[in-house]
Amino acid sequence: MMHMTMYWGKDVTLLFDWWRTNSWPSYALSLLACFLFSLFYQYLEDRRLRFNSTAVDRLSQPLLSKIGRTRRTRGLAAAALFGFNAAIGYLLMLAIMSFNGGVFLVIVFGISVGYFLFRAGDDDDGHPVMVDNSCGCS
Repeated sequence: MMHMTMYWGKDVTLLFDWWRTNSWPSYALSLLACFLFSLFYQYLEDRRLRFNSTAVDRLSQPLLSKIGRTRRTRGLAAAALFGFNAAIGYLLMLAIMSFNGGVFLVIVFGISVGYFLFRAGDDDDGHPVMVDNSCGCS
């Protein structure tokens, strides 16, 4: 049965039919996986923003050759990183749409801890933040 309102309990189906929890240990492992996945999302977001800020710094300096090729290569790498990060964000959103209260709290907590660990000191480090978007999918 698919829930359409928030509920609390150990019986959850996350993202795929084969990812079902029916015991407390499997539920705890699934919550740990969601927490680590949301931490990884914030880590990748930090890497993406730092990659974009260093790309802007490097490309603003005049280069004698290969400037078009460098921009294209960096642009493709930035687009791939953005796409991968967006996919993780959408998967986290779909996990929250299981409407399980524990999954919701763990993902929000994981994103918050990840922000604190990887991105909270960006302004102090002198690394410019390109876009500080609170949306979980971009």
